[in-house]
Amino acid sequence: MARNSEWRNLVQNAFPVLFLLMISITYTEQLESSQIRALLKVRQLLGFPPFLKSWNKATDFCNSEPSSNLTIVCYEENITQLHIVGETGAPRLPENFSIDSFVSTLARIPGLKVLRLVSLGLWGPFPGEFTNLSSLELLNLTSNFFQGSISPSVSSMTRLQSLILDSNNLTGRMPDGIGSLSSLVVLSVRSNSLNGTLPHSLGNLGDLRVLALSNNKFSGEVPDLSGLTNLQGLDLENNAVGPRFPEVCNNIESIVLRNNKFTFGIPEKVRSYYQLKILIISSNRFVGPFPVSLLSLPHLTYLDIAQNKFTGMLVENLPCSDELSFVNFTANLFTGKLPRCFLSGSRKRVVLYAENCLSTGEQTQNPISLCKNEALAVGILPHHRKRKQASKVILALGISGGVIGAAILAGATFLVARNVLAKSEKEKSPPRLISENVSAVYTSKLLKDARYITQAMKVGALGLPSYRTFSLEELEEGTKNFDTSTSMGEGSHGQMYRGRLRDGSNVAIRCLKLKKSHSMLYLMHHIEMISKLRHHHLVSALGHCFEYYLDDSTVSRVILVFEYVPNGTLRSWISDERVSRKLTWVQRIAAATGVAKGIQFLHTGIMPGVFSNNLKITDVLLDQNLAAKISSYNLPLLAENTEKDRLQNFLGSKEAKNARAKHQNKLDIYDFGVMLLEIISGKPIYSRNEVEFLKDQFQASIVADDTSRNSIVDPEIRNLCSGESLKTMMELCCRCLIKDPADRPSIEDVLWNLQFASQVQDAWRGDSQSSESSPTSPLKSARLKRSIK
Repeated sequence: MARNSEWRNLVQNAFPVLFLLMISITYTEQLESSQIRALLKVRQLLGFPPFLKSWNKATDFCNSEPSSNLTIVCYEENITQLHIVGETGAPRLPENFSIDSFVSTLARIPGLKVLRLVSLGLWGPFPGEFTNLSSLELLNLTSNFFQGSISPSVSSMTRLQSLILDSNNLTGRMPDGIGSLSSLVVLSVRSNSLNGTLPHSLGNLGDLRVLALSNNKFSGEVPDLSGLTNLQGLDLENNAVGPRFPEVCNNIESIVLRNNKFTFGIPEKVRSYYQLKILIISSNRFVGPFPVSLLSLPHLTYLDIAQNKFTGMLVENLPCSDELSFVNFTANLFTGKLPRCFLSGSRKRVVLYAENCLSTGEQTQNPISLCKNEALAVGILPHHRKRKQASKVILALGISGGVIGAAILAGATFLVARNVLAKSEKEKSPPRLISENVSAVYTSKLLKDARYITQAMKVGALGLPSYRTFSLEELEEGTKNFDTSTSMGEGSHGQMYRGRLRDGSNVAIRCLKLKKSHSMLYLMHHIEMISKLRHHHLVSALGHCFEYYLDDSTVSRVILVFEYVPNGTLRSWISDERVSRKLTWVQRIAAATGVAKGIQFLHTGIMPGVFSNNLKITDVLLDQNLAAKISSYNLPLLAENTEKDRLQNFLGSKEAKNARAKHQNKLDIYDFGVMLLEIISGKPIYSRNEVEFLKDQFQASIVADDTSRNSIVDPEIRNLCSGESLKTMMELCCRCLIKDPADRPSIEDVLWNLQFASQVQDAWRGDSQSSESSPTSPLKSARLKRSIK
């Protein structure tokens, strides 16, 4: 079976030179005391690997360029993420290596939330000292040499959301205490030698979405997982579990049970798994009639039931899902004729059916007597009524449920699988190899994106329903067949409509006619990304619908369904003369802060981040509480040329060639600066010339007196804001609009300055005598130091 691949993820001139140097030295000293020494000690304990050779006491770790081997993320001058990835197949570290000393060193970085140590040659027992990393939310120790059992002390890591221990040498049983990790979303221990029965406490992990336990030595019954209503993926491949089919909830999207000891038949409940996309149960001991209604499940894309003892008579007019791209019935006891839907439909299908008793006229089929005799040998009498009823009783006793997948990634998975399968079909590779590749690709993609699963899937707190697929009929009904009366106008990325769903909820519907043909892999990759972008300051997607061309069944139009935000655009509350009520200064700072938090989530809340979002003030909406929500962000599916055009328009041709790779995050900072111009001046901005003109006015007024500054401020707020708060916002605005992206502030600096502006405004409102902070006050000094970064 294909081994796990390395997971490559990235997250990621105003002052004299002397002052810059002094400030940067001060900043370095703040970080150095324990955290820098800890990083240098880590380098030493790892044997000074080449990709860490540049580390020294003077290294600005928080601003170092991320690479495939190393990524460090800081927040408020603390290291929060450390990703160190060695070369594939890295040997074990020397005998004098101490895992306890290594983990104790990491514990000197108290703010660490994400820790990935992949392919570094780490060895020793799974260290209980990891519990000293009290803030840890993601721990990934893939492809090392840890041995022995998983320490029971892992149960005390209560903040842990992802635990990934793939491809080590772990043995023993899985600790019962694993069920106390109530925040766990991803649990993966693939490719170890863990054994024994699975703990029943797994059924307590209410937030669990991915359970990947393949390639171990687990045995016995699968615990009841039907209470895990968020579970979308379960992988039990290559173990010895069984005989009962797993009990899971009907939201499951992917079930992989290949090569275990499952017996009896498939329970009736599986027919109601309407979200199921992948079902792989080959190489087991299943018997009895196969429920052909599974073929009609609306989202089923990959079905592998090979090498069992399923019986049944197939007929030519048997219906199957349009989404079905791979079917493997090899080595069962089927009779009858091959269904026409296997050989036709809206997409090319890979269908494998050798070693049955089908009437195909092919030599790969067995004589019908063989299938009848084998059915008798295992006690199956499909044509005898009493025996058939008894068989159903046995099935009911023997099972219910389904398990594995990746909520986030099952769609993309099946498409990757389809490409692998198509290539395999072309090369006439054996079906066993095809299905193994699918499982490997699926789980690798799932766990590569484990960080964004843990951070972006907390939808309950947002009060949003689960992301789902909509039917075209449902959307046509909700928009009166996309009548012009429901149109909300032409947005940045396609025509917008207001719709009302059958449950009475209002939604915003964006229709995009694709400019060119895209593969389903391309489309589903971006659909998966869209489904994970959920945040208080983003207009979040609720689902999607594809519309197809009739001639070749390629996707002609993508329809995205978003939450409806009722209170208009940010511009309408600031510079629209037709609106009588305008935002106060405090509300404008709050709106800017909301936009900045949305940008921060796009950059760091998922991996990889979403950059170059072409942000406009007209794409920021206000909800019923006047909270700002970004309604349009960079989804390549929706804006194929937007980023290229914008780079050329705003940055110049030379910079456009390099900005995408080096300064993606700073492009959004520029757009944010343009918004600040309008928020402060109250004037709508439509061209770059207007941006440059207002920026020059702001820069001149910063060094002038309050009267000069007030003259260019929106009259609606002129007497309602403190001089220090206004000056801070103007300074921030000008720094965001610096021509060189490298000199623009980070999004964290933007948020810090917005918070400072809000604080001094609050102080001014409470005491007018303190409206202007002293130049030497702690807040003033801190703000200036922060701005240098």
